[in-house]
Amino acid sequence: MFNNVPKIKVGIVAVSRDCFPESLSVNRRKALVEAYTKKYDAADIYECPICIVESEIHMVQALEDIKAAGCNALCVYLGNFGPEISETLLAKHFDGPKMFVAAAEESQADLLDGRGDAYCGMLNASYNLKLRNVGAYIPEYPVGTAEECADMINEFLPIARAVDGLANLKIISFGPRPMNFLACNAPVKQLYNLGVEIEENSELDLFEAFNNHANDPRIPEVVADMEKELGAGNKKPEVLAKLAQYELTLLDWVEAHKGYRKYVAIAGKCWPAFQTQFGFVPCYVNSRLTGRGIPVSCEVDIYGVLSEFIGTCVSEDAVTLLDINNSVPADMYKESIEGKFNYTHKDTFMGFHCGNTCSSKLAFCEMKYQKIMARNLPIEVTNGTLEGDIAPGKITFFRLQSTADNILRAYVAEGEVLDVRTKSFGAIGVFAIPEMGRFYRHVLIEGNYPHHGAVAFGHFGKALYEVFKYVGVAYDEIGFNQPKGMLYKSENPFA
Repeated sequence: MFNNVPKIKVGIVAVSRDCFPESLSVNRRKALVEAYTKKYDAADIYECPICIVESEIHMVQALEDIKAAGCNALCVYLGNFGPEISETLLAKHFDGPKMFVAAAEESQADLLDGRGDAYCGMLNASYNLKLRNVGAYIPEYPVGTAEECADMINEFLPIARAVDGLANLKIISFGPRPMNFLACNAPVKQLYNLGVEIEENSELDLFEAFNNHANDPRIPEVVADMEKELGAGNKKPEVLAKLAQYELTLLDWVEAHKGYRKYVAIAGKCWPAFQTQFGFVPCYVNSRLTGRGIPVSCEVDIYGVLSEFIGTCVSEDAVTLLDINNSVPADMYKESIEGKFNYTHKDTFMGFHCGNTCSSKLAFCEMKYQKIMARNLPIEVTNGTLEGDIAPGKITFFRLQSTADNILRAYVAEGEVLDVRTKSFGAIGVFAIPEMGRFYRHVLIEGNYPHHGAVAFGHFGKALYEVFKYVGVAYDEIGFNQPKGMLYKSENPFA
């Protein structure tokens, strides 16, 4: 478990309409808690002992109880129709992510006093939430048995981690973005709307802090850890002391500057002056911090690292940030993909970055120099990349972005890294996403997204889509790789 990611404890509060039997909500809540603890970790939830919430006074009592119990997420459970005023006031006054679920009827033999009508009550709850401008997660089909509602609560956990994480996040950036990186613009207004704090610093501030860490007594210990991680891939041992000095600089900066925030992400500068002044490139250090749950983006990509942090919260695993970089050569597709994987040539592409992907997500790796930068600079100042092919497996490509005119947009697409040698440099993989060609044209290009995409290692599209909705991205601003026959708004139907 990363220290830089929230641990969620969901307070389950049962509610009841006063003209329905209380026992419906009480017994159904007990059954829900029992179902959850049988299947999942009991530490995830807290059963509010107040039998039911029927009134505003009950609502206040329940709110105080779950706060005292350390709950940072809320599940309002409609054991019957539910009191639309009290239950939505509970959601309004709870400071954290919340969800609503409802109990299904149990048996045809008990549809007189045993009928709860929560199916109907959920409609009123959603209407009242909208009246109060209260956001809440409502599952795709929010009415279920105790076992089904337990599954819904468990599916809420990654969503709640991301929402709570954003509300307690500070992004620390260093330096303006490099020239010709206008695509990585970062209007701060939507960061504040999301509840995220931003601290923007100069590269000179970072350079001063780095120089102040010269001869830090902790450097040898960090170097030894790097040597252990790299093993036979340690091809640039002469740069490890500087990289260790830089890693300590970043970690100390985080501790000194995170202020009242619980979680931190870093948007770093890595060129064009970084190499010549620091004497290395920071890719490997970025990969190590990201591997510990502290995402670090390249090229001062603030919304890129914001996306990485969301992915870290959802997956509870390391993520990476890659260029949606180059097409797969036709001969590589013919030799290594066609007939072996169920993808067209246009479904494939290569995701690449200089060396910021952590070693645990690479099939093999070596410490190298940055080939692109070394075309114009001495090789010795471009050392510090972690190169290797990304390990094959399921992935989710995604990004949350504010446009220049402050509109929140997002995309999410599930796919995989293929078990195909890239025969190239950097941290790189051959990716395949169904209908990628159309997605590339009608979401990425049409939506004016930058070339950086966050990558989570697994299929997390369902949770990410719900996170984007929860934090305020409009439904029609969330792009995904639409299947054949489902045209994009901008897609030519005659093409």
